[in-house]
Amino acid sequence: MKRREFLLKAAGFAVMLSVPVFAKAASNKPLKATAITQVFGDGINLTGVAIEYKSPLEASSINAKSFSVAGHKISKIYLSDAVDGAPKDSGKFVTLKLERTNLLVKKPPKQNQDQSKGPGKAGDKQENSPKYTVPRLTIDTKNAAITSSAVKNLIVDDFKQLEFKDPKTGQTLRYNLFVPKNYDKAKSYPLVLFMHDAGVTGTNTIATLIQGNGATSWAGAEIQAKHLCFVLAPQFDEIVADDDSQVSGSLDTTINLINELAGVYSIDKDRLYTTGQSGGGMLSIAMDIKFPNFFAASYLVACQWDEKLVAPMAKQNLFIVVSQDDTKAYPGQTAIVNELQANGAKVARGVWDAKWSAQESKEAFEKLISEGANVNFVSFKKGSVLADGQTNSGAGHVNTWKFAYDLTPVLEWILTRKKPL
Repeated sequence: MKRREFLLKAAGFAVMLSVPVFAKAASNKPLKATAITQVFGDGINLTGVAIEYKSPLEASSINAKSFSVAGHKISKIYLSDAVDGAPKDSGKFVTLKLERTNLLVKKPPKQNQDQSKGPGKAGDKQENSPKYTVPRLTIDTKNAAITSSAVKNLIVDDFKQLEFKDPKTGQTLRYNLFVPKNYDKAKSYPLVLFMHDAGVTGTNTIATLIQGNGATSWAGAEIQAKHLCFVLAPQFDEIVADDDSQVSGSLDTTINLINELAGVYSIDKDRLYTTGQSGGGMLSIAMDIKFPNFFAASYLVACQWDEKLVAPMAKQNLFIVVSQDDTKAYPGQTAIVNELQANGAKVARGVWDAKWSAQESKEAFEKLISEGANVNFVSFKKGSVLADGQTNSGAGHVNTWKFAYDLTPVLEWILTRKKPL
């Protein structure tokens, strides 16, 4: 089964939309409609529909009022020459941009959840992979109608789904790999490792790509335009790190996979980076402790570890983000940073508002980085990651990565770090 066919069937996706019959081009009927999705910090969402016509259309012939999609509001309409193409004066594709509504996949934290119990023990097999939950949409219209027959998952479709059978550990690891556009084996590229949280644990390989933008943010046009890099996103089917600071065999298997990929592709082993949210961030910490010179920098989101173990990380390049509403990660990382500082790390601290504009976040970032520290510790101020009605520490925890991977200056800082001498 082809990868995109799998994604389409997994979504159970169909959209019906009304399309106008143009008086000047009555024979130019729509051929195909493709739903367009995009991953945001809180997960994957329907963002548009592209309708392909037999012949190119002119912008003057398009009437926005002639189009409608049931259950959705159209925010923009334009012509292009591809499903995901940029706006043009003419083209065979009419793209309808839709206002965001419900997520296609959603696993909100349970209110009053007892976070102290943790996700389980390292090595426990679990099946928590999120699934698409899109209803079938139809439209009644006096004009011609068409049903979408394909889905374009922006950025997600650019990842390959693969498996690694590790001869050293005996484990089989599912993973997603993004290869930079126009990859040239004569050049050398960095690699970013993203590891998901325990709530995404399971066998659905693409779950880590659609739960939030921890992986896709590095593969998007904004980052790739300046920093061509590989992105590796494993899909773990077991708890990889637990609240007792224990890890599963997935730690060694993932490191072995990176070494394997570095032998297949032209990957610069001096520019390897790791990041993860919650359990994935905990595994990043464990990797940094066990292999202190493996990664050039780490972006640690909403995670904690036994501070008595972190001394080997004191000289490493770290950017840490937690929420003050997170009753585990906030005190946990505070203790870690204090321990790192006691072992010689230069630390910069900042309190940010998660809902700041991009410009406000950039200014705060520049102020923090101006201190020249190798360990940068940011806490989102209390209440800033919470939506209306959310008060528990579980929401304060999982909402952290809803914002963390939208901090483009932080991602760029990670990708410009070099291994400490």
